[in-house]
Amino acid sequence: MYVRVVRFTDVSPDRIEAVLAQIKESEGPPPGISATRLQLFVDADQATAVVLQHFDTAQGMAEAARIFDAMDVSETPGTRVSVDTCEVKLDITPP
Repeated sequence: MYVRVVRFTDVSPDRIEAVLAQIKESEGPPPGISATRLQLFVDADQATAVVLQHFDTAQGMAEAARIFDAMDVSETPGTRVSVDTCEVKLDITPP
């Protein structure tokens, strides 16, 4: 499993609500994106957000990155400040 970790600053409650509404209205990931899971974490006090985009393969993650990188900034939670592309080495869910 692979995860693309994207960090945003300048995140406002209005932008979060708009992004959440857009995601909820869609019928899954945008065309060309093979994400298997999406998580959004928001720290309202710091006006930051972290998005985790999960993929089965590194190739799927790379293909999605090209699409995400071309997105209009109005479709994101805020100002993108970093992107990490990670292979998951450990994922434990306690019983």
